[in-house]
Amino acid sequence: MKELLSDSAVFGVVLSILAFQLGSFLKKKWKLAIFNPIFVAVALIIVLLVLTGINFESFNKGGQYFTFLLTPATVCFAVPLYEQLSVLKKNAKAVLAGIISGVLTSAVCIFVCALVFRFSHEMYVTLLPKSITTAIGMGQAEVLGGIPTITVAVIAVTGVFGNMIAETVCRLFRITEPVAKGIAIGSSSHAAGTAKAMEMGEVEGAMSSLSIVISGLLTVVVASVFANFI
Repeated sequence: MKELLSDSAVFGVVLSILAFQLGSFLKKKWKLAIFNPIFVAVALIIVLLVLTGINFESFNKGGQYFTFLLTPATVCFAVPLYEQLSVLKKNAKAVLAGIISGVLTSAVCIFVCALVFRFSHEMYVTLLPKSITTAIGMGQAEVLGGIPTITVAVIAVTGVFGNMIAETVCRLFRITEPVAKGIAIGSSSHAAGTAKAMEMGEVEGAMSSLSIVISGLLTVVVASVFANFI
């Protein structure tokens, strides 16, 4: 049975879908952030692979198709942005200031952590692109001399965590402006966070989608500068 599952590309696809659906069911039933569908799916798949002894390469024969769909899915975020173009024009300065603030905050936080925990230069630059999309983050980490595989893991954790706590943070700090919510979520937790922003509202989703693009471009520049600090 183990060999049959390992050799089947369908296994990774079916397992991913079932794990996500279970997470969605738990989230609807108990309404708790810990039951975020992405978090539940990731945790469940890791546990099952460890218990069954099936390696990641075997699972990824099917799981890689979801990775392939990530790029067109991200491009689709442009649709709500287009629909809210008037809102963007009206708040252009505030939007740009918010995204720049988000990118700089992320870089400064990693820099401070690097000083406190005495990271090596390699680990430091590996973590710098944590708040942008996987495709850009991997390339940036490699160029700066980091470890792209760890960067991917950190980006995934950042996105899932942002997705889980986005609504709670907005309530805690009494952030009610849709544009502010979207910019904050998109610039800190990329595509996974944007999925949550789109659940919160059309304006939030559109602004978060915009943040993904601009944050990615700005992070390439900012990370290159901050990489020289350690």
